[in-house]
Amino acid sequence: MLVTRPKSKIWVRNNNSPNFSCPSFKDIQTLFSDDSNSNSPIPTKKPNIFHRVRRVTAILRALTVRPDSQPKPELTRKSDPLIQIPGADKKIVIYFTSLRVIRSTFDDCKAVRSILRSFRVSMDERDVSMDAGFMEELKMILGKKTKLSLPRVFIGGKYIGGAEEIRQLHEAGELKKYVEGLIPADFSTCEVCVGHRFVLCDECSGSHKCYSEKSGFRTCTGCNENGLIRCPSCYYAPITLL
Repeated sequence: MLVTRPKSKIWVRNNNSPNFSCPSFKDIQTLFSDDSNSNSPIPTKKPNIFHRVRRVTAILRALTVRPDSQPKPELTRKSDPLIQIPGADKKIVIYFTSLRVIRSTFDDCKAVRSILRSFRVSMDERDVSMDAGFMEELKMILGKKTKLSLPRVFIGGKYIGGAEEIRQLHEAGELKKYVEGLIPADFSTCEVCVGHRFVLCDECSGSHKCYSEKSGFRTCTGCNENGLIRCPSCYYAPITLL
């Protein structure tokens, strides 16, 4: 009669563990290495797997660069104190557009106007879509070689910048320092233009064309390309730089 013996389960330790090629993980490799090859006569207690995991986690955290430890970029502003608008020392002047042709530009203009209006100070809003003369003024102030983008903001007669600079100053809480001392806003509505700052030209009735029996139709010289003239009640003198 043959007696069958059950197969014994023998655990074989694989000492050929893969080596880490990166030298920065030598400490991790040492933690997982077998301590049986140690030549020390004093037997040491081998840490369990949980202690090893905690040590490896601590090493990985030390090697990882946290984003909070990186230096934050300083607030930069592209304003030039040499660029100024005469006669605007006590108010805000903003050049913007109300057209929705370029959505990003329209959104920037809308956001900047909302931020500036929250301070309730005097604002001179110059819409370049209503009068091309405003764009010519802006080119004359900033220089014709400068690549223009809207909006452009002047506070106290000094050039501050565009939408990005206004957002940065507002988020940092520094914008309110620029508007201190400005004239408070007048919320009354002009009875002539009802707040639009422009009225129809009396000479051409807003058509930008005039007719005479002698010369026929001609372009009206008393209004802008939209057949509008600046409100005589809200009118300000055009900018002239020496």
